[in-house]
Amino acid sequence: MVDVRLLGGNLLQQNFRVTLDIQNPNDRALPVAHVSANLVMDGEQIASGATSRAFIVPARGRMRFDMIVAADMATGLMWLAQRRDVPRGAVDYELDGVVRLDLPLFHSLPFHEKGSFTLPGASR
Repeated sequence: MVDVRLLGGNLLQQNFRVTLDIQNPNDRALPVAHVSANLVMDGEQIASGATSRAFIVPARGRMRFDMIVAADMATGLMWLAQRRDVPRGAVDYELDGVVRLDLPLFHSLPFHEKGSFTLPGASR
């Protein structure tokens, strides 16, 4: 994950633009038809999203792309309330998803990323 920006929302749902980086180690360009992903924290799905357009990742190259991610505000608030005492504000996450390719033999590539981020306003 490269960047996360709040786009807006309401009392029930918040929408974010999440920028991801994809790498292609192959000697052929990868035509990506669609990417979808789920954000899971402590085994609970907090958000899900998908790309809105197809793109091509160059051979032996990389590309950044945006996904629109919707978060369930009620679930997110309950999750945060239960973790007010998270040490140093660090939160672990898992991002599970699939890249759908526009190729005849290879249709999808699953991915899994683990990481952590700091909650806004958390003391260090």
